[in-house]
Amino acid sequence: MKRPIPFSGLLALSVISTTGTAAAQDLDSRSHAPNRTIVVPGRSLPQAVSTGAFEMQDLNREDLIATGSGRIEDSLSKIAGFQQFRRSDSRSSNPSAQGVTLRALGGNATSRALVLLDGVPLADPMFGYIPFSAIAPERLSGARVTRGGGSGSFGAGALAGTIELSSAGPDMIGNLSAHALINDRAESEVSATLAHQLGGGFAVGSGRWDRGQGFDTTPPDQRVPATARARYDSWSTSLRGVVPLNDTVELQANGLMFEDYRTLRFNGADSSSRGGDASFRIVGRGAWSFDMLGYVQVRNFTNIVISPTRFTPVLDQYDTPSTGIGGKIELRPPVGKNQLLRLGVDYRRSNGKFYESVISAVSGNVTERRIAGGTNSDLGLFAEYDWMFGALTLTAGARADRFTLGNGFYAARDANGAIVNDDRFQDRSGWQGSFRGGAIYALGDDVRLRAAAYTGLRLPTLNELYRGFIVFPVVTQANADLRNERLEGYEVGIDLLPAKGLHVSLTAFDNRVEHAIANVSLAANLRQRQNIDAIHAKGIELGMKIERGIVRLDAALAYTEAVARKADASFDGKRPAQTPAWTAGATLALSPRKDWSLSATLRYVGKQFEDDLETDVLPSAVTVDAYARIPLRAGASLVLRAENLTDENIVTRNQSGSIDLGTPRTFWVGFALKI
Repeated sequence: MKRPIPFSGLLALSVISTTGTAAAQDLDSRSHAPNRTIVVPGRSLPQAVSTGAFEMQDLNREDLIATGSGRIEDSLSKIAGFQQFRRSDSRSSNPSAQGVTLRALGGNATSRALVLLDGVPLADPMFGYIPFSAIAPERLSGARVTRGGGSGSFGAGALAGTIELSSAGPDMIGNLSAHALINDRAESEVSATLAHQLGGGFAVGSGRWDRGQGFDTTPPDQRVPATARARYDSWSTSLRGVVPLNDTVELQANGLMFEDYRTLRFNGADSSSRGGDASFRIVGRGAWSFDMLGYVQVRNFTNIVISPTRFTPVLDQYDTPSTGIGGKIELRPPVGKNQLLRLGVDYRRSNGKFYESVISAVSGNVTERRIAGGTNSDLGLFAEYDWMFGALTLTAGARADRFTLGNGFYAARDANGAIVNDDRFQDRSGWQGSFRGGAIYALGDDVRLRAAAYTGLRLPTLNELYRGFIVFPVVTQANADLRNERLEGYEVGIDLLPAKGLHVSLTAFDNRVEHAIANVSLAANLRQRQNIDAIHAKGIELGMKIERGIVRLDAALAYTEAVARKADASFDGKRPAQTPAWTAGATLALSPRKDWSLSATLRYVGKQFEDDLETDVLPSAVTVDAYARIPLRAGASLVLRAENLTDENIVTRNQSGSIDLGTPRTFWVGFALKI
């Protein structure tokens, strides 16, 4: 399954250790009052109180770890409305399909939600997908999901919302945290994390390896001798350290490296992704608070497409090198009691190329060689101001983005080296403004009303602009003329705390993505990425959390009425591809004794369609997962996990009756250690 991948410049990552602890004044986003908090080393600046104007949900460390699969995308699926382009997880999908969205604002495989790890965007510079296999839940302290757009101080790309992941320190990890599990298909998952406090700081090093023969994604009646299981083999390692520079300033350094190999549907249909990320961040928590961040990403991707009739390679995407560099500077000057001003600038530049060979399914000879690529960049200036008036908090923010799309090209030569295509695309640039604003009003301690409105921006990815792809028998073409997507949206909501340990939230929203990029059908087996007039999504989100003694229940439901709009198009008024109307989930957790963890998670995903014309249906699916961690002795625990306990038939792809299936019933057993 593995093969060499041309990949230059994997990062040599080194991390300094140590950090300090200090106290800081923060406006608590839940209580709406000034609150003295203890600063946890290695974290970002405190959230502004105004973030509560937007629909948010927090996942703690246990929420991320206690899942049936042990995958981060499984953890995030507890958020109703969270969606990848396909229902498969990162063991049985093509990496390039791992785009993330919220509120049914999808339509293609690119992320419309902004995913951050310790403030650094995780999206692949070329494709925009999220490398989920590189994100180990056991390395994290928690996640905050903000549904609803508006780029604000996060940076461009947060059309559907923002998912902020935070790394854990020794206070949560201990000196050593490790686990090893095996499932009923003899697949394995091994992870170990070392953490050490040095003076006022710490260093954390972690590694994880997942491998397995996979399951049959192809239904029994469609299997042929060339059919393969969804084999996977991935590893990742990370280093993190924090050092105090003085009583109020600390330096944070992060490094991540990963490789991921997969086989999908047919023998030889191998894909791979690999990368190295590094970032440095300086956080100041004095009267003049500040956050300065710089990062670099180096990524690569390969993919072999197999003919579904002759079962031989027809396309070899053998090299896709890309880089992303960026940074952010945010300043919070003192402006008065119960006020917060945030000023800043951020920048991201993506550069990438792809190399591929077209192969004759009959002779096996290369018939054409292609190369394409380009550069995108975004420079953003932002300001946001919060002001508390007793029970009322108001926020307003504005952002100006200078974007460029340049150096785009596509070239192709035949087997003899003669030029078939040699296109150079016109550079484009411009300014685009956006804003977000909101209000929160607290009716005592039990009721909170909120409202928000926002606009946002997403640039087309290099993949959408210059790289076509094939999921046989359908060819999807790139489009170098794509425009930026622009979001306009608003929402209103209420949070209720009617009794101790009970929290209920209800949000109604209306979001519209203008110039949305969709895979538009041109013929039976031909599509092209195009800007359509809009994707319009409106709906409701309901959340409930109950904590009573040893019992905790988290439940969420989302209903979204989403339509694609383009005058006179055959898909006008239909649902965007891969977007269900209903999603729901509930997790019941028990902690009968200290260090015990027992939970079961029920999820429902409504029916959705494979394409923009609603011709092929992906039926609704209900799954049940389970997790148990039972302490033994000396920090050791027995871990039991179960995926899809009812063995639900989960259809993840339906191309004119050619079906792919999701994870079947799977049982895991192993041990965990924490010292």
